[in-house]
Amino acid sequence: MKHYEVEILDAKTREKLCFLDKVEPQATIAEIKNLFTKTHPQWYPARQSLRLDPKGKSLKDEDVLQKLPVGTTATLYFRDLGAQISWVTVFLTEYAGPLFIYLLFYFRVPFIYGHKYDFTSSRHTVVHLACICHSFHYVKRLLETLFVHRFSHGTMPLRNIFKNCTYYWGFAAWMAYYINHPLYTPPTYGAQQIKLALAIFVICQLGNFSIHMALRDLRPAGSKTRKIPYPTKNPFTWLFLLVSCPNYTYEVGSWIGFAIMTQCLPVALFSLVGFTQMTIWAKGKHRSYLKEFRDYPPLRMPIIPFLL
Repeated sequence: MKHYEVEILDAKTREKLCFLDKVEPQATIAEIKNLFTKTHPQWYPARQSLRLDPKGKSLKDEDVLQKLPVGTTATLYFRDLGAQISWVTVFLTEYAGPLFIYLLFYFRVPFIYGHKYDFTSSRHTVVHLACICHSFHYVKRLLETLFVHRFSHGTMPLRNIFKNCTYYWGFAAWMAYYINHPLYTPPTYGAQQIKLALAIFVICQLGNFSIHMALRDLRPAGSKTRKIPYPTKNPFTWLFLLVSCPNYTYEVGSWIGFAIMTQCLPVALFSLVGFTQMTIWAKGKHRSYLKEFRDYPPLRMPIIPFLL
């Protein structure tokens, strides 16, 4: 059996970092990363990006050496992705924060609204309902992170956790400050507006959870297999007939319901920013589906049926 020789160069300086001989033809990029780590332990596999061209795309861990367009002496280019942190840790951190922060304002702990309001309670029912909905949303997210989600990538750059936490924690504090403020004014149309908004919120939360379960069942544990998601017997998954990322559609719907319920500007802005970001993600996933699957359903849009 003919073995390969693999040289790994720095993508920026072209300096030779490592030379591996007698590499098995069936070796994967993940295995090559492990071999590289033995000579450069500061660059553990999750920090490594190996590519065929210095400015090209990163090779996938499951790519096999002999199937790559290289000769028996392969040249790979290395880039350091920086310190990494697991997706699970990131999600738990960014979701636990809003849950805790919102409750600080709800219970009106000292130094927020003034001494005379310390640990007082709002007389408006919608304030208590909003706290229940907000807490439910983030408890659901935490439980899904632990027991439902299967991540295609194990880690992300450590620096992202600061950006993500600033977004989630900051908006949570902003909206909680006004919703739980002693001078908060209930929605204009009273109970009817609150009931309608609560219905939207609950339906979208159930829909979001249903989509997450459907996506989980689509990917076996420990696998990176990608399949086309289709509706199941659960009616909430029928939105797959019209959009590629109904989990984002339901997520945006939940926050629109919460904004209507509380009639709070920071919630509306949070919904708008979230919708903008999720639209970007949805368009990316939609393009990926179209590129990977020739038989991908043509009627689907990324996030909003028939529009976007």
